[in-house]
Amino acid sequence: MDIAAQSIEGGFADPVFNAQTVFRAVMDTMARPGSVQKLPAFARPPAPLSASAGAIALALCDNDTPLWLDPALQASPAVKSWLGFHTGAPLANTPADAHFALIAAPAEMMSLDGFSQGTQDYPDRSTTLILHVGDLVSGTPLLLEGPGIETSATIAPAQMPRHFVEQWKQNIKRFPRGVDIILVTSGGIACLPRTTRIKTMEA
Repeated sequence: MDIAAQSIEGGFADPVFNAQTVFRAVMDTMARPGSVQKLPAFARPPAPLSASAGAIALALCDNDTPLWLDPALQASPAVKSWLGFHTGAPLANTPADAHFALIAAPAEMMSLDGFSQGTQDYPDRSTTLILHVGDLVSGTPLLLEGPGIETSATIAPAQMPRHFVEQWKQNIKRFPRGVDIILVTSGGIACLPRTTRIKTMEA
């Protein structure tokens, strides 16, 4: 299939309903960090962009939200044209210019402080990172505490960046500035808003 055909196919079949469903799942998991929401396979983007990450991009991105792609996605003309056709989002030149960042290979990701942190007056201008992880159970267990979590929650995302917990501690210190993270697997999503405290669980 040529790139033009790939770009046009695989979007939301019912754009309004599908976008609302995905948006609600993201908002629910942002409100309850560590909880996992299933996401129906509404989108069929070209590889290596996953169906769940593609659906989130379709629901959240538009022509006012510059989007940054990590090198694995940047190398795919089909992914770039699919995102351009279905979202209209311009590609950000640098991570610091991006409203959203799609990361297919989180283990090789640059550090969190390289993305837009927002400003004291406009903290919502920071980057939301959409990380495609293999699963939420086989990585290093992370203990989550903070707003939206009754006592504590645990998730164990696979293929996370090295020194993630240290980087996240710095992210929290920048509050109200700082990045938010959406963890995406083939089966569901979980969110780490900037207010969530994270510790590594000692074995």
